[in-house]
Amino acid sequence: MDASIQERINVWVNGNYDADAKNTIADLQKNHPDELADAFYRNLEFGTGGLRGLMGVGTNRVNKYTIGMATQGFANYLKKIYANEEIKLAIAHDSRNNSRFFAETTANVFAANGIKVFLFESLRPTPELSFAIRHLGCKAGVVCTASHNPKEYNGYKAYWNDGGQLVPPHDKNVIKEVEAINSVDEVKWTGGEANITLLGKDMDNAYLDMVNNLSVYPDVIAQQHDLKIVYTPIHGTGITLVPDVLKRFGFTNVTVVEEQATPDGNFPTVAYPNPEESETMSIGLQKARALDADILLGTDPDADRVGIGVKNHKGEWVLMNGNQTAVLAFAYMIEARKAKGIAQPNDMVITTIVTTEMINEVARQNKVGCYNVLTGFKWIAEKIKELEGHENYVIGGEESFGLMIGDQIRDKDAISAVALMCEMAAYEKAKGKSLFDKMIELYIQYGFYYENLISITKKGMNGQKEIAAMMEGYRSNPPAVINGSAVVTLLDYELQTGKDLQTGETWAINLPKSNVLQFITADGSKISARPSGTEPKIKFYFSVNTQLASKTEFDAKQLELENRIKGIIRDMQLG
Repeated sequence: MDASIQERINVWVNGNYDADAKNTIADLQKNHPDELADAFYRNLEFGTGGLRGLMGVGTNRVNKYTIGMATQGFANYLKKIYANEEIKLAIAHDSRNNSRFFAETTANVFAANGIKVFLFESLRPTPELSFAIRHLGCKAGVVCTASHNPKEYNGYKAYWNDGGQLVPPHDKNVIKEVEAINSVDEVKWTGGEANITLLGKDMDNAYLDMVNNLSVYPDVIAQQHDLKIVYTPIHGTGITLVPDVLKRFGFTNVTVVEEQATPDGNFPTVAYPNPEESETMSIGLQKARALDADILLGTDPDADRVGIGVKNHKGEWVLMNGNQTAVLAFAYMIEARKAKGIAQPNDMVITTIVTTEMINEVARQNKVGCYNVLTGFKWIAEKIKELEGHENYVIGGEESFGLMIGDQIRDKDAISAVALMCEMAAYEKAKGKSLFDKMIELYIQYGFYYENLISITKKGMNGQKEIAAMMEGYRSNPPAVINGSAVVTLLDYELQTGKDLQTGETWAINLPKSNVLQFITADGSKISARPSGTEPKIKFYFSVNTQLASKTEFDAKQLELENRIKGIIRDMQLG
């Protein structure tokens, strides 16, 4: 065993850790030494978004002690920043195993540090936590979740006073405070229980009222109230609010997928509780087919991501990808507000650098401001804050099945997205069309943009090094040609520079540093390489486009674009 690993193990064996933890260490030492080494080979990183990792004993795992030390560091920072002010903080959690325990642990540590804590009485969606921070005037917030990760994972997302996740300078400063906690003995575990207040139905109602006010065409819903909706919460928190919000919007024909309705951290019906995965949505698709539904919707465990299924132009059920869902939502909010006469001259929308360029085109043709930020809704939230009072934020989103509608929350919100998607489906049905018909119409109007994504996972201690080497290779020796088309532009968000590879011209990228590379080719293809900030994987995003003259060309043009992406993947040896 490496000496540094053994030293971390010894701290746990000899320190103020519970008997169960010490017994588990002894068992792993005897029967699974490699697993023990992985659990202690490093300290689980408190990154810019907080903690996320496998649950279990060890410094490299999510457990009571890593959660407690992170919370103590966060508390220390809050007390420095707000030295002479009352500090209020909200906490929520999802349906994952141990999430309630971690949320209560977090609440106890903050409360023991003299911070007034608002803890949700039971599981709630992440977007409601973001709303509660703003609604209650909190200085910060925490939600215990690992989002869409497998059941073995859990995590801890940290929020600031605007309801968005931490951004500079607070993200790095909190990390420093967390890293300064060297022992569990520095954590104030108990003693402030009187500082904890439970949140329940009153906050739910305030949040639901806000979502209800996002509706653009309640009159259309009244006409189409019996729209056949199938919804699955995928064993997560969406069940607490989605049925209520659909009822408030006026929908009367909602079927919840019974097999996935009960919150369960084991996610017994799926391998991954992620609405991006077709396997995860398969039970919902079966139900939608059986009922001849109009739309299927699924939300992930903390209900910040939404996946939708619709019938395509051939009457077959298909799942829309995150880019298509975003385009539909952006186009609806822009076009419907204009048609209703409620659009403002200073309306603006926000998307991210790896999301479809089609959103920029929709905004451009409608003369609506469109900002492109780094991946992650914290950057969308930061841009809203920067432009507040000058420009009117309407909608933001990114390809990872996330939307943020209206400015009362500052994180992705699948609850409001479900409601607006159903309103969109009702709006199109009133015209005798489906959402898929609308998607094709948008392709004809704005250009046919097609995207795909692949993830390459590199597990274990060497995984991050392999990913770093891969990125360095692309950075130092970028490809000159991809799939027969010359690479004309290189965008390096880590170096914050763009370069025209034909003329040599360079320019500054006015965004915070991020380890992302983008290659843009002469035929308009865009390839983005981005290591994940929360998992040992690197993601490659592919975007290609062409013109679509009519609906009859759709299948042939889609095949052409699919083959172009396959060619890119093959040429870059990523398949």
